[in-house]
Amino acid sequence: MTVVFGFVFFYNLEYQKMPGLTKNSGVILVCVLLIIVLASAFKILKHNFKSLEEKKTLENKFLQAQLQLKEQELKFLKMQIHPHFLFNTLNTLYGFALRKSEQAPEMILKLSSLLDYILYQVDKPLVHLQDEITHIEDYISLEKSRFQESLQINFHKKITVDIFEISPMLLLPFVENAFKHGTQIDGVVEVNINLKLDENELNFTIENSSIKKENSKNGIGLENIQKRLEMLYQKQYFLNILHEDKMFKVNLKIPIKK
Repeated sequence: MTVVFGFVFFYNLEYQKMPGLTKNSGVILVCVLLIIVLASAFKILKHNFKSLEEKKTLENKFLQAQLQLKEQELKFLKMQIHPHFLFNTLNTLYGFALRKSEQAPEMILKLSSLLDYILYQVDKPLVHLQDEITHIEDYISLEKSRFQESLQINFHKKITVDIFEISPMLLLPFVENAFKHGTQIDGVVEVNINLKLDENELNFTIENSSIKKENSKNGIGLENIQKRLEMLYQKQYFLNILHEDKMFKVNLKIPIKK
């Protein structure tokens, strides 16, 4: 009816003067179908656009929920590392207290610095690599005091990039693990640490003397570190853990983002 009256109106309401084609039912039907198609297409496009917006909103909410979940999981992993690391460090200090060593005050000072780092600084998403290195050196100093002559340690650093940030407590647990599970061979615990940083990647290698045992498994510390690495760097990192007959070796490579 709209099409018919549209034609009539177009010819000044004089139906008799309209061409026969415009009064043909087939032409009118085609016009009606054309209007329906155009209106339907507009409606479908509008619906699709709205659906895309709703889908995008849902995806954003899902990604935000995933991010919050990862943050909570990462926080949980850090909470697991804290008591594990503290327990071993306090055991070292306890040994010195029993011997009433003169080095105890200096050890307490370094331990205080380590406690500040793992309890407060670790909540930061990133810290300077030098901060991590400083606390690694403090921890090595504590272990040197504990092992005395039975420890042979080498820490080599080659850094060509001035400023680089990593997640806190990312390297230190590897060092702590080397001392905790290090085994005396010929009366000496040997620990070798190499840290290399250039414009492309951070390469961290640590190995300690260790006698391989059957059915030996990695400790909770290394498992948590692996989970943290996966969450922080996804597949953009390399971690190799090798346990040979008399040597336990860890190699970690992290690419530097341009």
